[in-house]
Amino acid sequence: MFRNREDAGRQLAEMLKGRQLVNPLVLAIPRGGVVTGAVLAQELGAELDVALSRKLRAPWLPELALGAVSEDGQVHLTRYAKEDIDATRNYLARERSYQLAEIARRKKLFRGVRPQAPITGRSVIVTDDGIATGSTMIAALRTLRPQRPLELIVAVPVAAPDRLQQVRRECDEVVCLIEAPELQAVGEFYRDFSQVEDEEVVAALTRFADRPCAMKP
Repeated sequence: MFRNREDAGRQLAEMLKGRQLVNPLVLAIPRGGVVTGAVLAQELGAELDVALSRKLRAPWLPELALGAVSEDGQVHLTRYAKEDIDATRNYLARERSYQLAEIARRKKLFRGVRPQAPITGRSVIVTDDGIATGSTMIAALRTLRPQRPLELIVAVPVAAPDRLQQVRRECDEVVCLIEAPELQAVGEFYRDFSQVEDEEVVAALTRFADRPCAMKP
């Protein structure tokens, strides 16, 4: 169990300290991942920014992900969504449009605090407060890889092993503190898993907006 997202970030940082990271950048998936990412960036002397991808919710159970959509509109679907694509095609088109509108709203809000950080040639660490289906993480990684980071590392507190296997195909390395085969909900591994609001994300980005990175290219 983690006390909270900050505790998870500190524990992740311990796993990564001492590495030769080049101009390190932590990209956190909002909103909960930004709390973890802010601590990780602080401890590593890294820059902090967000990776904007959103879950595509199942119509019969919004907590369940059918996949995810990234900032550039790319869609990643889970295996079971692909198997039933004919039945969900129209719904997924509507859900994609809805989530892209939410990404646009967040982009306007968060980019008002700081411009998007450059990716090319840097050690990029992508984080969230945990991985349940892996969809939002995979969608984010597929957008980042073409931007040619020096290395693309996924660092998460908890994840299901089978989902991590999928994530590993999209990055150079995965750092995970707890692999939980029976994971149902990420919040089960936190004593405090309070809702994170936009204001907390903005505050975190603001703290890092003018902070120089510890290492220059």
